[in-house]
Amino acid sequence: MSKEKEVKHPVQSKIEPNIEYLREQLGAGKSFDVIHIDLEYAGRKMAMFLIDGFAKDDLLHLLQKFLAKLKPEDLEPEPLHKLLKTYIPYVEVDKNKDLDVVVDTVLAGPTALVVDGIAEVIIIDARTYPVRGPEEPDTERVVRGSRDGFVETIVFNMSLTRRRVRDRSLRMEYMQVGRRSKTDVCICYLEDIADPDLVKEIKESISNIDTDGVPMAEKTIEEFIGGRHWNPYPIVRYTERPDTAASHIFEGHVIIIIDGSPSVMIAPTTFWHHLQHAEEYRQKPIVGAYLRLIRFLAIWSSLFLLPLWYLFAVHPEYLPDQLSFIGVKEPGEIPLLIQIFLAELGIDILRMAAVHTPTSLATALGLVAALMIGQVAVEVGLFTNETVLYISVAAIGTFATPSYEMSLANRLVRIVFLLMAGWFGLIGFVIAVAVWLIMMVRMKSFQTPYFWPFIPFSLHAFRDVLIRSPIPLKKRRPTILHPQDPDR
Repeated sequence: MSKEKEVKHPVQSKIEPNIEYLREQLGAGKSFDVIHIDLEYAGRKMAMFLIDGFAKDDLLHLLQKFLAKLKPEDLEPEPLHKLLKTYIPYVEVDKNKDLDVVVDTVLAGPTALVVDGIAEVIIIDARTYPVRGPEEPDTERVVRGSRDGFVETIVFNMSLTRRRVRDRSLRMEYMQVGRRSKTDVCICYLEDIADPDLVKEIKESISNIDTDGVPMAEKTIEEFIGGRHWNPYPIVRYTERPDTAASHIFEGHVIIIIDGSPSVMIAPTTFWHHLQHAEEYRQKPIVGAYLRLIRFLAIWSSLFLLPLWYLFAVHPEYLPDQLSFIGVKEPGEIPLLIQIFLAELGIDILRMAAVHTPTSLATALGLVAALMIGQVAVEVGLFTNETVLYISVAAIGTFATPSYEMSLANRLVRIVFLLMAGWFGLIGFVIAVAVWLIMMVRMKSFQTPYFWPFIPFSLHAFRDVLIRSPIPLKKRRPTILHPQDPDR
C-alpha cells in the first residue's frame, strides 16, 4: 500500500500562520500584482490570495456578495462542506491541505480562500488570461478551410481540439514542467486508438524533464524529449491548425499542447509528415495529388538542384550533349562556389531582415533586395545570371516546404552537399548523399522509423505518401503507429 506524500507545510486550523506563510512565499507586499485581502464573513476571519490580471473580478465580487449574507450558524456543523457544496456557487472549486501546493496554484492563476477554523484552503479557479483571437496561422494558410488557429492559452487550445474530436475516448492529461516556471502541458490522444506504449513513453519523457523553466515552451520541451541535439531534422511536427491536429489524433498520434505556445506538437512523425499540407485535403483528390507532387518537386529541388548544377557547371563532361546548355556561359570574377555561398548568405540575411522589418517597410526591403542585391550584383560581376537563377529556384523550394523546421534542416544539408561537391567533386557529393540517407534511415521518432514507409518499405503507405488518396479509400490507420483500432 503506497504512502501519501509527506506534507512539509500543512494548512493549520488557525488562520494566522497560514496567512503569514502565504504572504512570505507569494511575496505579498513586495510584488504589487500579488493581492492579499483580509475578510470576515459569518463571524470567521478569512483571507483571499490572487494574482492581479489572472482573476475574474466580477466573479470574485459576486462570490463575496454571497459570503457577506452568511450567518455564523449557516456554516455549522461542517463549514468546509457547506462552503464547497452550498455557499460558493461556482463550477471549478477545490480544496488542498498543502500550503506549498496552494502557493504554486495561486501563481498559476486560481484564487485561494483561507478560512479560520478550517485546516484546508479552498481553491477557486476563476482565472482568465490575456489572449488574442484564434486567427488563421500565417505559416499554414489555405485557400478554403477553417480560419481559426491555436493561441497561447492552453485551455483555449484544448477547447479548439475537443470541438473537432467529440469522442468519448479523447483523453487530455495534465502535467507540469519546470521547477520554477510550472508550465502547464497537456497530453492529448484517443485512448482506444493510440498505442499505450507510445503514450507512456511520451509521458515519461516529459515527466523526466528537470530544469528551472521552459520559457521557449514547445522548442525547449522538444530538445529535452527528442535528443540528437546536433541533428537538424525535427522528430515532432508543429501545427497551429486545429483541423490538422485533429486529423493526426484520429490516426493514432499523440498531441502535446504547451501553455504559452500557439503551436502544438505532433508525435511521432516521419520525414514525410513534414512535407504534407492541409491545402492538399481542401481540394479534390486529383488536385490535391497534383499539388503534393509539385511540392515534392520543389522540396527535392531545394536539396539537390544547387549541388548538381555546380557539379555540371564545373564538370561539363558529366552532361550529355542535349543538356550542354546547363552551366555558366560567362564566368564571373569570383569562383562559382564562393558565388553560391555568398548568395546563400544573402538570402539568409534577407530572411532575418524580413522577420525584423515592420510590415509597412516590407515593400521597400523587397525593392532593395531585387534591385541593389540582385541586378547590381550581376552587373558588377559579383554573380553570374545562372547563379542567381538556381539560387532563386532553391530558395523557392525552401519556402514551399510546409514545415519551417524541415526547410531549415534541408537548407543546412544543401550547404553540406555543396561543400562536399566543391571539395571532392562527384565522389564527395555521392558520399554526402549516402551519409544523409543512412542518417535518415537510422533516425527514429519515439521508436518510429523516420523514413517509413520508404525504409522500411510499405507499398500501400508509400503510395499514400506520394499521391494524395481520396479520403473514402483511406480505410486503415498507419500501421507504424501500432493503433489499437487499425480500421477507420
